[in-house]
Amino acid sequence: MTLHSDVRMAVVVVGASRGIGRAIAKVAATQGTPVVLVGRSPEALAAAATDVRQQGGDAFALELDLVVGDATARLQDFLTTNGLACDVLVNSAGYGLRGAATTLPLDDQLGIIDLNIRALSDLTLHFLPGMVARGRGGVLNLASVASFTPGPNMAVYYASKSFVRSFSEALHQELRGTGVTITCVAPGPVATEFLERSGANRAPLFKILPKLSSEYVAKRAWNGFKSRRRLVVPGASAKLAMLAAALIPHAIMLPLISRLQRRSSDPCPCGSGKQYRKCCGAR
Repeated sequence: MTLHSDVRMAVVVVGASRGIGRAIAKVAATQGTPVVLVGRSPEALAAAATDVRQQGGDAFALELDLVVGDATARLQDFLTTNGLACDVLVNSAGYGLRGAATTLPLDDQLGIIDLNIRALSDLTLHFLPGMVARGRGGVLNLASVASFTPGPNMAVYYASKSFVRSFSEALHQELRGTGVTITCVAPGPVATEFLERSGANRAPLFKILPKLSSEYVAKRAWNGFKSRRRLVVPGASAKLAMLAAALIPHAIMLPLISRLQRRSSDPCPCGSGKQYRKCCGAR
């Protein structure tokens, strides 16, 4: 694909308002490349744009809800208007919910699928053909160590991250030799707002596991992408969890995860309206 000489290659970071996405934007900016920041909070985007400029990058901010039907088209229009093309796409937007699937709001659970799976796939499949035609660039997808096993009491979130890892690794293989890199990052718990928003910070599992910093994960993710790696698993605890998921039978692993991600005061999944410890948990 031939681009006009005035079109600049950019790193597009979705979910750039906070957390790992914002940290990756800062790392990418150190190379002096334009960085397009996509998120829902104008205030947080403005702060992220300041970070990028302080690191030597040229910042462009787009307030956008990724689950809106025309989100990808609106992002493409924004790039075209500003004389930019997506060279690297960073899919870091996502959310999760802790709790039994029968007790969590249905719309909120389906929203996880809309954002973590559908929006990520839409953006990836939209920008990949241009990257392949140019023979450069790639996609950096944020999964989780949760992608290596089913996750009782965070069932939809774990499943969504399993999709992200499977999708990314398959594309990595498909695109070998094209000059385009697909890298999946699967960290363990990270000290971001995600833990509080999802309710995971109240589960025993996330109290036990050490928390990585966004900056550490971002540097490992970016370096792994630049090294054309298929999978990056930052942190020793995440690597151990990945190994455990591979070696421990599900018959043992699933009850353990269920227990560690459930609080006795949670609503019972049977629908009684009682606390778990006073209902099925007492049997």
